[in-house]
Amino acid sequence: MNEQITGILFKKMVLHGAASITAEKQSINDLNVFPVPDGDTGTNMSMTIGAAVTELCKIDPPSLDKAASVTASALLRGARGNSGVILSLLFRGISKGLKGCQTADAAAFAAAMQEGVSAAYKAVMKPAEGTVLTVSRLASKRAVDLAAEGETDLEKILEAAIEEGRAALDSTIDMNPVLKKAGVVDAGGKGYLLILEGMLAELRGEAMPELEEDTTIGEEKADFTAMSAEEITFAFDTVFIVRKNGENVNLDPFRNYLNSIGDSLVIGEDDEAFKVHVHTNIPGAALTEAQKYGTLELAKIENMRTQADDLAAGRHVQSTDDLDEVEAELEKAPAAPAAPEKKYGFLAVCAGPGLEAVFRDLGADAVVSGGQTMNPSTESILTGIDQVPAENVFVLPNNGNIIMAAQQCVGLVENKNIIVIPTKTVPQGITAMMNVDFDADCTEDIATAMTDSIATVTTAQITYAARNSDFDGFDIKEGDYLALEEGKLFGTDASLNVLLEKLANDAVERDASFISLYYGEDVTEDQANEAAALFKSRCPDAEIAVLSGGQPVYYYIVSME
Repeated sequence: MNEQITGILFKKMVLHGAASITAEKQSINDLNVFPVPDGDTGTNMSMTIGAAVTELCKIDPPSLDKAASVTASALLRGARGNSGVILSLLFRGISKGLKGCQTADAAAFAAAMQEGVSAAYKAVMKPAEGTVLTVSRLASKRAVDLAAEGETDLEKILEAAIEEGRAALDSTIDMNPVLKKAGVVDAGGKGYLLILEGMLAELRGEAMPELEEDTTIGEEKADFTAMSAEEITFAFDTVFIVRKNGENVNLDPFRNYLNSIGDSLVIGEDDEAFKVHVHTNIPGAALTEAQKYGTLELAKIENMRTQADDLAAGRHVQSTDDLDEVEAELEKAPAAPAAPEKKYGFLAVCAGPGLEAVFRDLGADAVVSGGQTMNPSTESILTGIDQVPAENVFVLPNNGNIIMAAQQCVGLVENKNIIVIPTKTVPQGITAMMNVDFDADCTEDIATAMTDSIATVTTAQITYAARNSDFDGFDIKEGDYLALEEGKLFGTDASLNVLLEKLANDAVERDASFISLYYGEDVTEDQANEAAALFKSRCPDAEIAVLSGGQPVYYYIVSME
């Protein structure tokens, strides 16, 4: 029986909750109705609470207040996607409810849970029932009611809350027409309950779920003790991890490239990431080439020749492990944000070197890499804002699942006013930038012009189906091409050209005057020009532009105005 939560116990509960959702993140991802490849709910929620794990593991919180505030702060900055932001808001409210508490009893903790729900509801502009909001609201209400009846056992309080939450989760299928049609429950609600279940398991003294060991993430060291410096052909022992930019990434060309510049090559991979171990004289080239296949997450480079010399001379062998102390010092003294040098600045979120170049050409001061497949965290957006040397920074999320994370930045940066323009697509962001009056006297006028311009552009995108699905009358097979228009499924086919033709016909119906095709990294320039010719044949009077966006996952992003 537990009647008090301490800071140490709360830390353990959060760690257990994080392990629980991480172990089940793919099952939560599978609940997502729309079959496009994206930063799914399970991934976003597990990465968000993972940020709290990182910070909590650095401390032994002396009070519950401290543990809760560290958790809330880390979640806020690590929030990814709408589900991650809502999760951070739930814990922010808990922190607010536990402010000043050395410990908390069942009644106080139940009240803090309810405070978290209030924070989430207030932050969501149009709260929708049949979501994690419903599940968390009914779960916390049950906890508060049971505590009011005199229950003092925290285990029973959480157990009752979870039981009520499960009932609410089951009902989400009937509350949300989209979920009902797909026959699934709300993914965010399921993720929230998994975290609560992990927290309850910690109270009960149960073991954390054992996460599958990722062989691609293990440590690998060069055996430089067995060789002399002269025997080392390739000097740099290079190990790095890359998060893939899609599910069907073919690493064979990359493997051939690495074999051409080094030896001792080992590549391990799973569905989400791959790890490389290679000996080479040009590690920078290896890292640069790797970024064609995903996002670089971690790298360690060690000079085996100097290590061999140190070992032979009986000196301490220098290693990347020696960087720990340096990193700790750097964390204490983070780089200062760029001082405001002008009145207005602009930050865009996008994926692909071509799209980044477009935004910079239009006046964006900085670009945060991210989009549908990897939603950047609030912390990443804050880092981008720091790079903008302006008093007023306009942020263009360019993705509906990033807007909330961007909005969390408002008020978090000193000496800068943050204005989030609610762009849901890259073409909306580009159109917004094209409507900026850089000489305007009023911030509100710029924001209004940018926001109003969003309605003038229609966005279509072509990607592929990440899984089988029966959605909105479409029988979708994994690997099929999908055309989306304004975020809704427009068509699906085994032929990319069929979908391009349908979109071209739609452009005719919309009487589009300006059409821009941004082609992705998996499309050649010749293929893109053929697509443009198709649009031109259907819309002979329209001005058509073809640009290399270089974006992953999406073969084409089409802007119609």
